Amino acid sequence: METIAPIGSPLNDITVLDLTVALAGPVATLLLAGLGARVIKIENPAGGDPSRDNAPYFGLGGVKLVRERADDISVTAFNRLRNKLGVTLNLKHPRAREVFGDLARKADLVVENFTPGTLDELGVGYEAARRVNPRIVYGSISGFGSDAGPGSPKALDTMIQALSGIMYVSGGEHDPPVRVGLTIADLTAALFGVVGVLAALHQARRTGTGQHVDVSMLGALTALIAGEAYEALEMCGAPVRTGQTVQRLAPFGIYPAKDGHLAICAYTDILAHRLFEVMGRTDLAMDERFRTRDMRVQNYRELDALIAQWTGSETTAQTIATLHSVGIPAAEVRDPKVAVHDPRVVARKETVPMVHPKYGPRLESQYGTSAGIYAMGLPIRFSEATAGFDQPPPELGEHNQRVYGEILGYDANQIAELRAQGVI
Repeated sequence: METIAPIGSPLNDITVLDLTVALAGPVATLLLAGLGARVIKIENPAGGDPSRDNAPYFGLGGVKLVRERADDISVTAFNRLRNKLGVTLNLKHPRAREVFGDLARKADLVVENFTPGTLDELGVGYEAARRVNPRIVYGSISGFGSDAGPGSPKALDTMIQALSGIMYVSGGEHDPPVRVGLTIADLTAALFGVVGVLAALHQARRTGTGQHVDVSMLGALTALIAGEAYEALEMCGAPVRTGQTVQRLAPFGIYPAKDGHLAICAYTDILAHRLFEVMGRTDLAMDERFRTRDMRVQNYRELDALIAQWTGSETTAQTIATLHSVGIPAAEVRDPKVAVHDPRVVARKETVPMVHPKYGPRLESQYGTSAGIYAMGLPIRFSEATAGFDQPPPELGEHNQRVYGEILGYDANQIAELRAQGVI
């Protein structure tokens, strides 16, 4: 059977039913698709994944905030829907259960991120999938876990950030809570979700029995918070919110320059003393406030002020060159556009150019010729396998014939009947 995955991909013998929407679920299935799984993206024929309508868009005329043409593609949808087979199925239609059952028999894995209980009510939850395929793994990503119960609040990334504590540890000591700019709760849950379903698939291959894999956004992000020493620091009377500095590794943080900011990580005695030398302050190495790491941790505010005074007198490039010359880790603070075009990550396909299936990667716009927008790549390299993204996002229902006809074996009359009844 022809698949969308290249030969030699790690997961090219895995078929995934993608019942996800929004962010956490689609990113999880995107990663599985990048690893070579045949991912069948199931969307509502009435409109599909809401990300298809997320601005900005790109197409003829370049990048735009308002869709102007039918073939304009949402940048968000491009990022999340690549390398997937797109089919439509109205899960609210009574006949959808029958079609879902046929799909589940052919699948190894289901991934969904609906509110807990929603798919059970529709007859396409874990129990329904397990009845037709005892080996199936069914992965659920939700805000608070599948056992949260009915009436649990809808989970959005900002809510989870607020509840997890990450907003409290971001920002300076006297700042209001700071939202992390990246949708870190959704993305963290997606990563843990992939780890979980791959582990369950491995077990199913060994035992012949599938299972339900349940990941909560709150649990995933809070687990990472618990992995740091925030609670212990607070018990010791040390501030938890230290802004641009990692207090326990001082000097370790972000400092101003004439033309921007840079990160300096001089977290050992040797590195700190080298920093003092290039600052022209060798006396600080014997200063009782800064001689050892424990002393620097206690007096990090005074130390940061001295470092900032030095870095602020030079350009970012000059300071970084000086620091690198003596082996001190340092880097400029870059904006996203510069970062995603870094030749190192581009060469490794960790970011990849968005290629419009009709107009290509370079687009004329009101801003001039664009060198291309870059999308998320697969930041994993294999010595003996092929992985990554080489297929554009499918149009809504683009692969109905391939999936329902070729994979499930429905004839033309059956497919036409399902379409006429509003099932697909």
